[in-house]
This record gives sequence, structure tokens and C-alpha cells, in this order.
Amino acid sequence: MKIGDKVRFLSEVGGGKVAGFQGKNIVLVEDEDGFQMPMLINEVVVVGEESYETTRMVEQKAKARMTADEEEPEIEPADRPITFKPKPEERKGGDKLSAFLAFVPMDVKELSQTRFESYLVNDSNYYLRYVLMTAEGTAWKLRGEGEIEPNCKEFIEEFGREDLNDLEHLCVQLVAYKREKHFLLKSPVNAQVRVDTVKFYKLHAFRENDFFEQPALIYTLIENDVQKVKL
Repeated sequence: MKIGDKVRFLSEVGGGKVAGFQGKNIVLVEDEDGFQMPMLINEVVVVGEESYETTRMVEQKAKARMTADEEEPEIEPADRPITFKPKPEERKGGDKLSAFLAFVPMDVKELSQTRFESYLVNDSNYYLRYVLMTAEGTAWKLRGEGEIEPNCKEFIEEFGREDLNDLEHLCVQLVAYKREKHFLLKSPVNAQVRVDTVKFYKLHAFRENDFFEQPALIYTLIENDVQKVKL
């Protein structure tokens, strides 16, 4: 193969003439528009020098592409799963730890019949590793555990009024930290909450707030580094 030879591609349609070389393995192929494409030497063949082996190689590659197309349906770019996850943004004043336990009616207009959702709210620039438990006599039962990103809220569970007695005595433990940067050490939070279940029957107990679009019953666990709920 030398400069000026006409070549065609083995693995795709097209070809041109040899315009030069890059190293030992790359040939520059110039098409009819004068555009030069770098190709592996073993991916092109000089026109007129095809052999039976070369022809069979082209057929095998074409067959493999057709099989792959049949097995892997084309996915529109908009339908591809999003794998990039941006880092949580920090906000001014968020380096003081604040966290809340929230109860939200699923239909506040039907308070006598609605079910409820519970959330932990992380209103700080710290990640929070949490454990939420309920008391059963002198023992405790795990109801939720995980990690909440900075300035986010975490859904815990959905429940009805038949479950209120199980929620009267709650404990939330929190450990705060940051990722990939230095941070001030925060004391672990061990907050026990006595939930007034009567409030779940009173509309005025659910108030407008900064965390939810609908009214919510909110208990402060810690605010501006000061733990609020202690037994």
C-alpha cells in the first residue's frame, strides 16, 4: 500500500485514496471531498487486491453488525438513563446543622379519612446518616435508616390512623459529615420525640412551612446546631 492507491474500507461503506501515513498502523484516506480520515491499515484494502479471505472478512463483519442491530434495539438519546449525578449544592448559612421530622397529610381536605406520609428533612450542608426507631415497651423497633443528601428530605413511610399508637414515642439518631472536603465535626444527634397523636385529627396542627407545598406537622430535632427535642 502506497500514497495514491485507491482503497476501500472493510468495516464500513466508503473509501478513497491513500494521502499519507501516521506511524506504522494508521493510513490517511482522502475521500472525494478532500477530507482525510485516519484508519487502521488492517481496516482498509487496496481496490483490485481483494482476495477470498478479504471478501469473507467483509461479509462476516457485515453479518455481525446486522445481528447486533437485531439484538439491540436503537434507543433514542432522550430515552437513555441519566447516569450523571450533580453534587449537592451548598447554601449560605447551611453549615449549622438543622433537621426536622415531618408528617404530611396526603389529602389535607379530607383530614378525617386521609393517610399520612412521614419525612426526615435535612436543612443543612451536611450529609446525614440516620436511624429512625419507635418504642415498643422497653425495646425499640427500626422503622427507617439511610442517608440524606444536603438540603434534601427523605421519605420514610406511609401510614394511617390505625398506626398512630405505634408512633407515639420515636427516636431519631443522626451523624453528620461532608464528602470530598474538610468539615467541622458535629456531635451525634439522639433525639426522642413524643408525638401528640391527637393533632392528627386537628386541621390547624398542620401548618404552612418551607419544606412542603402542603401543610405539615413538623417536629424540630436540631436547629442551628442546638438539639431541641430531649426526654
